[in-house]
Amino acid sequence: MSDPILATHNLRKAFGALTATDDISIDLNEGEIHAIIGPNGAGKSTLIAQICGGLRPDSGSVHLLGRDVTSDSTQARAQAGLGRTFQISALAMEDTVLENAILGSLGASGRPWRFWQAALGDRTLRERAEAALERVGLSDLRDTRCGSLSHGQRRQLEVAVALTLEPKAFVMDEPMAGLGAEGSKLLTGFLDQLRTEAPILLVEHDMDAVLALADRISVLVYGKVIATGTVDEIRSSPEVRSAYLGEDA
Repeated sequence: MSDPILATHNLRKAFGALTATDDISIDLNEGEIHAIIGPNGAGKSTLIAQICGGLRPDSGSVHLLGRDVTSDSTQARAQAGLGRTFQISALAMEDTVLENAILGSLGASGRPWRFWQAALGDRTLRERAEAALERVGLSDLRDTRCGSLSHGQRRQLEVAVALTLEPKAFVMDEPMAGLGAEGSKLLTGFLDQLRTEAPILLVEHDMDAVLALADRISVLVYGKVIATGTVDEIRSSPEVRSAYLGEDA
C-alpha cells in the first residue's frame, strides 16, 4: 500500500488537567473518505485544529504527503495541499460568490493580501475560481452577494474555495451542519465524487451521511480513538455502541 496522503502520529494536546487529544494516530489514504465521529466534547475540534495548523500539539506530529508539517502555519499547509472547510462559515458575506472563490485562489498563489484588488483582474486566479464554481454548481450565482445565498449554497461555496487551492487532501468540519434532508443528500453525492480528486477527512454528526460516504470511521471519545474500521466493523463494535452509537445503531 502507498504511503498515506495525510497522517497524524501520537498527537497529544492538554489544556490544564483536561487532555483534549490523547495519543491520536490516524491516516487518510488516496481516494478514501475517513470519517471522525464522536460525542460533543470528544476532542474532534482540537484534533482538526492541530491537523490544519491552528493549534500546536504538545507532542506528536502531522505529516502531509510524507512531509512533517507540524511546525508549518495554516497558510503553509494550505499551500502544500491541505484544503479545509469549516463548521462555522468563514466566507466574506459582503463579497460576491466569485470574489470569495478568487480569495481562495489568492491564498493558493501565496501572494500578499495587499494585492487583493489587483487579484480580481488576474486572469489565472479568476479562471481557477470560475472552474471551482462550475464544479460545485454555482456558476450562475457568481455575481451574487454571499450573504444572499442559502445555507446549503454557502456550504457549496466553501467547497469551491477549498478547490481553488488545488488540494491534495480535504479536511471537512461538519459540512452537513444546518442542511436539510435534500441539501445533505446533494452534498453527500458531491463528496462521493470529490474523493476521486482528493481524499477527505470528514468530521460529521450526520450519521446518515457518514454511513453513506465513509470507507473508514474512527470513533473519538474523551480524546482517545477507541476504534477504527469499516462501517460494518464500527456498527458491530460493542464498545462503540456503548460509548456513542447506542443500541439502535
